[in-house]
Amino acid sequence: MKTAPQPLDHTRLTRRFDQLHAQERGGLITFLTAGDPDFDTSMDIIKQLPSAGADIIELGMPFSDPMADGPAIQASSQRALATGMTLRKTLLMVDQFRETDTETPIILMGYFNPIYQFGIESFLKEAASKGVDGLIIVDLPPEEDDELCQPALAAGLHWIRLVTPTTDDQRLHLILKNATGFLYYVSIAGITGTASPTSESTKTAVNRLREHTTLPIAVGFGIRTPEQVQQVTKYADAAVVGSALVNEIGNKVANGAITVDLPGEILQQVKLLSRELQI
Repeated sequence: MKTAPQPLDHTRLTRRFDQLHAQERGGLITFLTAGDPDFDTSMDIIKQLPSAGADIIELGMPFSDPMADGPAIQASSQRALATGMTLRKTLLMVDQFRETDTETPIILMGYFNPIYQFGIESFLKEAASKGVDGLIIVDLPPEEDDELCQPALAAGLHWIRLVTPTTDDQRLHLILKNATGFLYYVSIAGITGTASPTSESTKTAVNRLREHTTLPIAVGFGIRTPEQVQQVTKYADAAVVGSALVNEIGNKVANGAITVDLPGEILQQVKLLSRELQI
């Protein structure tokens, strides 16, 4: 039996997937860490992501111990924190983004600890009021849904679940119970940015997931090139690219090359990633 999405069915996120379906194309979800390499540069990049081809923005909440992330995204968190980035400033970035863009969905991805320290009720209230559309919290399993998942759904925020290659049917049923927005398939076993998925195994996994859910399915981890994006979106609803983008920022920082040209260089990379998806 398929598990239907929760009643969050008329939101920016559901509209965006409806649009992609109507256009008969896959979507591009871009991940960047909020405040990397600094607040102003990060803000400049994020505001221009939609015009460069990003359909959905996934924004990392900087954290000192991002255990599920690979070296590139770990380093991006450290860069952001070193310049004074906080969860409150991350919400401020969303607020400023919404001044000029009220349609592009923004998903916050990260860990429970900063939210707990911020205050769960205060965080959810501010996130919803400033224009956040959903959350991906990687260290809260379904057994702890009462901690944040259920309050988030009640606040009108989508709760996006991760599914991995090792998720069996019994576990999948539990994961889907409160999942909304879309399902994020982690295409490799391991941390972000360390390997690339094989097309056939990922396609098989996505087709299996479709037997259990009506939610859109996005594929991430290890997707770096326009060719991989094009291949993944032949069978998935969206492709997620993160490490390739934050790596580019990291390389510029390491070379002492943070200049006014950095946003343009990142945005050009996004344009290349999305080029085969545009109609």
